[in-house]
Amino acid sequence: MSAGLIGTEVALQDTFDVALVDLDGVAYKGPHAVPSAPPALDAARAAGMGVMFVTNNANREPETVAEHLSELDIPCAPTEVMTAAQAGAELLAEHVPAGEKILVVGGAGLYTAVKAKGYVVVDSAEEHPAAVIQGFSPDLGWRQLAEATYAINAGARFFATNLDLTIPNERGFAPGNGSLVGVVRTATGVVPLAAGKPEPAMLRLAAAKAGSTRPLMIGDRLDTDLKGARAADVPGLLVLTGVSTARDAILAIPEERPSFIGEDLSTLAEPHPYPRLAENWWHVRDARARVTEGRLVADGGTPMDRLRAACAAAWDAADAGHPVDVETLPHFG
Repeated sequence: MSAGLIGTEVALQDTFDVALVDLDGVAYKGPHAVPSAPPALDAARAAGMGVMFVTNNANREPETVAEHLSELDIPCAPTEVMTAAQAGAELLAEHVPAGEKILVVGGAGLYTAVKAKGYVVVDSAEEHPAAVIQGFSPDLGWRQLAEATYAINAGARFFATNLDLTIPNERGFAPGNGSLVGVVRTATGVVPLAAGKPEPAMLRLAAAKAGSTRPLMIGDRLDTDLKGARAADVPGLLVLTGVSTARDAILAIPEERPSFIGEDLSTLAEPHPYPRLAENWWHVRDARARVTEGRLVADGGTPMDRLRAACAAAWDAADAGHPVDVETLPHFG
């Protein structure tokens, strides 16, 4: 798969058979849907594209996630949800025999997923668990983190559902599971094995569950969603409704670069033009961009096409050993 932006002759929803859609920052922010998400996903389904929601949030069970989405006018069945809790339980099963005691530090979704794999769930280090698995819960407190620390220091293996440092909500960005895992990691000196994005297993599991042969990963974070897409060799669409910005996209390292960029999920209904190089300018339709002595220049076309051209130019320059001077980056609104 190309390390740069690619294009399609027809709309994305006609090119790929299943969209693997991240939740926070893509479908919704906190209790509210991203405005474009319900109609865009309805249109994608009507065009024949399947949808599988893939989330690094391990707090809620698939049934709860599906109910929340449906309340936001995004119809969803529990079978169309893959959570980091489910991926974490799969990771546990690769390393710890069924029937062992597991200290679960997280929410109801993680408890359910671990029990479903045949483990005995405990809540105290005094029960000598074989492993600790930690996932996000807004109710997580010092006592649970302390129990995890006691267990790991006594020899339990350490697993995490995901390592997102922040989560977006309606008020901004709040500490994510990675930040809370960092507390236990600091206290124990032990680095956990992680299951969620950007690890490729979660996307492969979701694609297999959906019966997909041509999946498209859609996310708002370069360091998890798009890095995971690259790791899984799945084309990735970055939407600018969450964490990562246009500036972040221009400066993206190869392992985190998207294959496509769009403002929001409505871009699924559009073909995405191929960037092309001509006379030292990268062109995307009527937009163009180039890097000269570290300075990125972009003009013409729509703001989104200028961003796409800017990414093509900046990535090409960076790969040639001539990165863009970040102090000279133009604004992309």
